[in-house]
Amino acid sequence: MKKVLPTSIEITKASASKIGQVDFENLNFGKIFTDHMFICDYEDGVWQNPKIVPYGPLTLDPSARVFHYGQAVFEGMKAYKDDQDDIYLFRPDENFHRINKSSERLAMPAFPKDFFFDGLTALLELEKDWIKPGFGNSLYIRPFVIATEAGVQASEANQYRFMIICSPAAAYYSGDVNVLVAEKFSRSANGGTGYAKAAGNYAAQFYPTNLAKQDGYQQIIWTDASTHEYMEEAGTMNVFFRVNDTLLTAPTSDRILDGITRKSLLEIAKKEGISVEVRPVKVSEIIAAAKDGSLKEAFGAGTAAVISPIGGLGYQGTHYPIASQENSYATRLKNALMNIQYNKAEDPFEWRYKL
Repeated sequence: MKKVLPTSIEITKASASKIGQVDFENLNFGKIFTDHMFICDYEDGVWQNPKIVPYGPLTLDPSARVFHYGQAVFEGMKAYKDDQDDIYLFRPDENFHRINKSSERLAMPAFPKDFFFDGLTALLELEKDWIKPGFGNSLYIRPFVIATEAGVQASEANQYRFMIICSPAAAYYSGDVNVLVAEKFSRSANGGTGYAKAAGNYAAQFYPTNLAKQDGYQQIIWTDASTHEYMEEAGTMNVFFRVNDTLLTAPTSDRILDGITRKSLLEIAKKEGISVEVRPVKVSEIIAAAKDGSLKEAFGAGTAAVISPIGGLGYQGTHYPIASQENSYATRLKNALMNIQYNKAEDPFEWRYKL
């Protein structure tokens, strides 16, 4: 069955839904996908033919440049359902601007705002039953762009595909994580692509992270590429440290992703009267704080994880546990953020986007 929206998005519905086969009580993050996906292609210098089709495999030429030169960027978003079954997005304008910023860094064309929001709205209207109410439940949304032009010339492509796929989600991490402070490997460098959500950034993390896992750590805290003296990100998340009653996090830069959860937590912390310092954070000061007990908390922040408490740091062969805190900043900030996302509290920042 096909229909055309006023925005000229052609919709082909799936013949049957998979939703009845899904155990929503036991979801593994990013393993199950909904019935439909949004597709739009860039050819002849314009984005064209936006459509929604049943979720399924793609057919690409083996020489498609995404396979050879890594022109691929993505975003991570979530849709939430409140107790009245209304659906909300959280700061989607930030995701829209960031995917285009990432695309620009990889010499890829910007995606039009009307196609982005109209396509997203139409897709979520089809998949609304996949969005379950309740704290921790959401629909994870993955917009991404890949270079599809055939040919192995070492230059940017002239053809691209923008897509949105969706996956029902619950909690991303369970329990505290232990992280190893990087002393050799780097996530990114000055002038590089660290600020972009480029697929290759994540591929380059897997090997050192696997080495850390062999030593009992789940993630790495990346340090600066030049000296390894400054804390930057934690795995796939921005990272925060609470020293005494002050919350510290590194400033964004060429190397550090401008996380939407990160910037939201900073706004909430300031509103809550929590002392915040956005500045370069030395490894040595955090290790010293861990030794003398002034390091009260550390946590990662990101769309998928929201907030992931860090239970301990590994550095130069020594493990530094971080004791759990009553009334922790992590719990306080997470609850405040999720109350906004799930429409359980006022939204003084006007971050909610109702569908």
